Amino acid sequence: MLLETSIVMEDRKNESEKERNDSRLGWIGFIFCLVIAFLVFRYVIGFIVISGDSMNPTLENGNVVLSSNIFFNVDRNDIIIYRDHNGFDVVKRVIGLPKDRIMIQDGSIVVNGQMMNEPYMMGASNDMEEVVVPKDAYFVVGDNRTPGESLDSRSSNVGPIHKSTIQGKVLISLFPFSMALNK
Repeated sequence: MLLETSIVMEDRKNESEKERNDSRLGWIGFIFCLVIAFLVFRYVIGFIVISGDSMNPTLENGNVVLSSNIFFNVDRNDIIIYRDHNGFDVVKRVIGLPKDRIMIQDGSIVVNGQMMNEPYMMGASNDMEEVVVPKDAYFVVGDNRTPGESLDSRSSNVGPIHKSTIQGKVLISLFPFSMALNK
């Protein structure tokens, strides 16, 4: 009887130790998953809530967009997120690439002598003398070109933005849902 009791107690001790080990492994796995999720959402993808009307009609105030913050190339017409000199994330459309010649004539943007077709645009921009986009920089504008609606590269306070300030590229609008942003 004493031997049986000893065996039963040993089995319970082993089961209890196994449960504690399983519990520890479960918590370690949970914490590992949280760390991975944090790193993915911090460095790989991002969610941005649009604030303001500078990207109307493509993106409106309160829209939620998903961005790729790693492994992206910047091309003309891409919508990007960049960090301004005040530390704010800004969403704009890339119009000019490094060494492009940009001017605004009769409210239309002209890139390297070719007038851009911009079906996403709203309003008419003030004319602007030709500028050359510096190496490692981009010329960005809001889709709402009505004077005073978008602080962007057309302003001498902003000018072309350096590639090092680019945080990511907008992939899709989650709310309201739309995949047709970068045309």
